[in-house]
Parts: sequence; C-alpha cells; structure tokens
Amino acid sequence: MIQTIKLSKLRLSPINVRTAPDEQLQIEPMAASIEAKGVLQNLLVTPAKKPRGTYEVFDGGRRWRGLQLLVARGTIVADDYDVPVKVLTGDDATLSETSTAANFHQLKLTPAEECRAFQHFIGSTGDLDAVAKRFGVTRRFVEGRLRLASLAEPIFAALSAGDITLDVAKAYASTESQEKQLLVWNNYQNNYVNADTIRRVIANESLKANDPIAILVGEERYRAAGGKVDGDLFTDGNDRWVNPEIAHRLAGEIMEAEAKRIGEETGLAWIRPIASNYAHNAAHGLYRAILRQPDLTEEQAQRLAEIEERRSELETEMQDESLSEEDFKLLDQEDDRLISEAEAIDNRAPVLPEELKAHVGAFLLLTPQGEMMLDTQYYSEQQILIEEPANGDEGGDAEASERSSGGFRVGSSKTSEPTYRPETVAPGGKPLSARLYDELAMQRRDILASCILAQPALALDYALFVMVDARTKTSSYYSFSSTKYGTTIRAGAPQDPNTGDMPTSRAREYLAEAHEGLDAGWTEHESEIDRFEGFRALDDDSKANWLAYIVAISLEAKPGISNEQIPLHNRLASILDIDVASWWRPTSENFFDRVSKGSILSLLDEVGGPALSGRHASLKKTEISASCQKLFAGDTIVEPEIKDAALVWVPNAMRFLEGKPEDHLVEADDIDRGDADDAVGTDGDTAADSSSAGTDPVDEAGSGTSTADETMLEPTA
Repeated sequence: MIQTIKLSKLRLSPINVRTAPDEQLQIEPMAASIEAKGVLQNLLVTPAKKPRGTYEVFDGGRRWRGLQLLVARGTIVADDYDVPVKVLTGDDATLSETSTAANFHQLKLTPAEECRAFQHFIGSTGDLDAVAKRFGVTRRFVEGRLRLASLAEPIFAALSAGDITLDVAKAYASTESQEKQLLVWNNYQNNYVNADTIRRVIANESLKANDPIAILVGEERYRAAGGKVDGDLFTDGNDRWVNPEIAHRLAGEIMEAEAKRIGEETGLAWIRPIASNYAHNAAHGLYRAILRQPDLTEEQAQRLAEIEERRSELETEMQDESLSEEDFKLLDQEDDRLISEAEAIDNRAPVLPEELKAHVGAFLLLTPQGEMMLDTQYYSEQQILIEEPANGDEGGDAEASERSSGGFRVGSSKTSEPTYRPETVAPGGKPLSARLYDELAMQRRDILASCILAQPALALDYALFVMVDARTKTSSYYSFSSTKYGTTIRAGAPQDPNTGDMPTSRAREYLAEAHEGLDAGWTEHESEIDRFEGFRALDDDSKANWLAYIVAISLEAKPGISNEQIPLHNRLASILDIDVASWWRPTSENFFDRVSKGSILSLLDEVGGPALSGRHASLKKTEISASCQKLFAGDTIVEPEIKDAALVWVPNAMRFLEGKPEDHLVEADDIDRGDADDAVGTDGDTAADSSSAGTDPVDEAGSGTSTADETMLEPTA
C-alpha cells in the first residue's frame, strides 16, 4: 500500500544500488522535474532500526537526492514535505535484490521518444522555456529534439528502430527541408556513411546552372516549380540554383518518364535512370551481357574484299618514287578512310536477341551536356548463358539439337562446378566480397612486411633469389612477373587493389615507424651521384636496414586480380613463424560489418558452440558486430576456452597457408550461395562481388572472356 512519510524521516539505505556520484546520476535534472511536477513515482523504503520512526530508502535514491537538493536550496522544507513511499520488510539480501530489479528495468526514453514527448508538450503550451524547466534540461536541448521530431518520416522511423545513430539523425536534421533530407536519404541509406558525410552533402545547397541536371530541367521549369536562382552578374554561366532538391526531383521525373517510354518501345525488362554518364557503380552486383556479333552480310563481306584489294593497289602506287608529295598525301588519306571503314565493319555492334530482351535491362544515362542517353551495355540480375549454334552437329541427342538451334538459359552454367580457395570463403560458407578480400590481403601482406624487417639476411636471400631467378626464367627484362614472385623487388610501390581508405592496423603503423628510424641523411643531396656516394658511406647495419625496408614495402598483396595467396609469401611466413593474431584482430570496421550475419553466427558457433551463437541470433547485425569486436579483442567476460579461441582466430584470408594452393581447394558444392542481402556490408559490398572469385568462365575484370561455346552475362567488378 502506498503511503506518505515526511522527507525528514527518510535516509538513504546503504544497500541502495545507486552508488554513482551525483553528477553521473543527473540529480540536477531530477530536482528540476520534482520541483515542477512533484514525486511521480513512490520510493521503496524499509523501517530503520535506529532511530525509531525513521525509514531507509533502498530504491529511489535519485529521487531522494533530488529532494535533498531542493531542501538545500530552500525550495522545500523537509519536515513539511510528504513523500509517497511503499514500505517493505525483509533481510538485506532480499531488499537489495528488489532494488536491483527495480533499477534494472527502468528504461531511459530513446531519443525518438524524447522528440515526440517534447513535441506533445510544446503543442500544448507553446513555451519552450517552461518545457525545458519542467524536464530539467536546457532550452537548446529541447530545440534539438524538436528539430529531430520534424525529420522526414522514413528517417525518423529509422531513428526509432535504431537503424541509424543519433549523430546521423542530427546530421539529417541540419536542414529543415524534408525534401532535401529525403533526397540525401534515398541516395545514402544503403551505404555506410558517417554524420560528417551527411552534413557535407546537405550543406551543398546549391547547383551550378551548367550542371547536367540543371541543363536537363531548364531554368523555366525550375522556377515554375518554386526554385530560386542566385545570379552572378560578373561571370556567364556561373548562376547558382539555391534549391537543388527541386532540380533533382524534376530531373528524376523527366528521366523516369523517358525510361518508361524507352522500356515500352524496346521491350527490355527494365530501364533504370541515373543522373550520371557512367553506369559502373549502378551496375554493381549485376551481370553484364556479352553479346555475339552478327554474321557478316554478303554486302559487308564483298565490301571488305574490295577494301583489301584497293589497299593492295594503294600500297603499290604509294611506292612509286615519282609521286608528288600532294599525290602521295591523297593516296595516304584514301588508305586511312578505307582502314576506318573496314574497322567499322569488323567492329559491328552485337545484336540482342529478341527472346533475351525480357531478361535484361539497361541504364538511362545523363551526359555532361544534360542529354539523356541509353547505355549501349545490357545487364541482368541473374546469370544468363547464351548458347551458340553448334556447327557440324548431325543427329545426336536432344541437348545437341538444342545447341544447334541456339538459345539461352537463366541461371548457372551446365559446366562442371568450380573449386574455391579457402581464403575466399567466410565462416559458414559464404564467399567474401572482392573488396573485403583485397583489404584483408593487403593487411596480411603488411604483417609479413613488418616481420621481415627484423630479418635482413632473409630479405637479402629473398631479393637475390627473385632477381636472379626472374632473369634466368624469363626471356627479357620486361617479361618479369611480380605475380610469380610476389614482389616488385626491382621497381616501386606494389599495385594495391583500389579499395579506398584502409582501416588502421598495427602492421601499417609499424612500417611507418620503421621508415622514420632509417638513416636518411644521404637522401638530402640533389644529384643522383651525390646521393649514391652518400648511401655508399653508410655502415653495414644502416644498409641492411634499408635493404629490409625496401624488400618489405615491395611485397604485393595478392597476384593481380586473382583472389588467391602467394605461395612464396606463405613460405616466408613459415620461416618467420608469424603469429597473425598478435598483429591483427577483427573489428567491426575491418571485418564484421563486411560479412553476413549468418557468417558471424557460424563463426560464433565455431568459437563457442551453439550457446554462444544462440545468444546473438536475435540481435541486429550492428549489435552482433559490436559484440564480436569486443569478444575477439578479449574485452568480454566469457569462459576461458572461448576467450582463448577468440583471441587466436583470424579469417582464412589473413592466414599464411602452408603447402601447395591446390591442397586447400574447397569444392563449390560446399559454398553457401545464400541471399546476397545477408552479405551486404556498410561500404555497400555484396556477395555478388565475390561470386566469381576463382571461377572460370567469369571475367571479373570485364574483359569479356568466356568458354568456347557460350556467351554470358558477367558480374561487374
């Protein structure tokens, strides 16, 4: 039963679980709330042994401290102030458990809940200062929450669901325009971007009048839609459109309408408009159609024969030494025209079969001149194999008959399943994205480079072997292959994959520190000879350190575009006895955010069994990632055996595998080709990136190679 007891009869119980300092418990806002609204929730108390008639507060310590602050200020009088309480009795253990449970289940309002609450009270009173005082917060805090409450609905819903952080929500709220918020949201919601990036994009509130989007829309249509122009009186063509969201919306409507018209006209499966003249990024994860050239017509074949015959005649005529310079020039120009004509015939555009149109699409591009142009390349969401007509098939089975008439299949090739290297596969069987594999390969290379610094003799052996062996095994200096030896020992920096900013790592920092410690005085000379003489004057140890360093920074991350390891690197690592786990730990940034939730759960099952993975199964991907970062860094309290397993785990892509590469192949049947949606990382990588890893006939670089009898859609890089 709830009753009231004078404040002067209450004191804080030593078993109250609230033990943090007042500043951490935010007593000031609590006091302000009590002053404005009174004590809204009763305290839990138990009779004190001494003095009689007094009570100890074992739950409600913040409210009691807030009341004491009001007493100290003279706002209330302890002897006169009635406090609602519920009196409970029991031993200290029971009361402490009750206090803990009561505090444990008190949930703080989320930012989204605070926004709606402040919005409600402002709507009732209209007085920001009164609401701020009522809740014990500053006016600026209330204004900030009200701005968040006015976010465009999809963004506010994402904040409520915890899909975006408060900082990102504040970045979107840096503009009051919901249209502008939605423009940025629609472009960036599926990519990992931080709050600074969102603010920077939103801050770009103007559009040049000569921007392709502005040219497409036209100033008259833009102004009619309410757009404003900030004219430049001194520079032609430098006017600024101050409402770019209007221009983008109008451009979207224009391009959508044109895409619909083209789709109906061509019969393609889809036409996707993009405000760019480059479709590579938009085609990420799609398959590119590699189409067959049409056969030469009789007219084209005859014309090629005529061109060849005429060029032979020209060659004979041009050898006549009596020709004037002007006549020779005319013959040469005719020859150039014939070459161009022949090249146009030879490079005739491939033909898209009618029956394939319903399975492929194209992008509607926007040129720098503001003109809409349909891309000449076709793409599909599924791999499509176009079967070439087979020549010379007489009789035979039904499959041969199908090939002889041509056709296509949606899905994977009928050819035998390829094998996959273990370093290209994440825990649970899903392939790593190509970008993540590239990053892990470079970080793994950095670890080897850092370890080789301490072994100049080994570095010298390696360098000498590569130089001598490469010269004796190849026909010329220019046929040197860094793919075979895993080093650019004779040249400059290795050709690292283009993955953008790399996550920081201990190995990369160690390499930078090693460079700073080198004796570099000789590099200050201006001429090559003086620098050479200065280097010659170094002692043997200094030269050895430079040798180890130059070998270390020559190491390639991987052989070209292939997702595989370099056997010679693995042998070096074996000699050096490298412990990768001591150099590199998986984090949200460098691994867990980049693989699927299923892969992470498989890893947790591998490290700690079903109990560990089960505890994480219901969490969101971002929550699992954050938890794993702590677990695999040894910062989580778990069973010793689980901690030990987590601290030594690294993905196969970071391991230096021993033996021959073929000893580690994984059959394609063991690869989980689940939904790519689960493999999307925060930088936008998908499983489609790596579906071609180590696979023929797919040409990841886009060269268009295929099997002899099939033309296919290749996945874009």
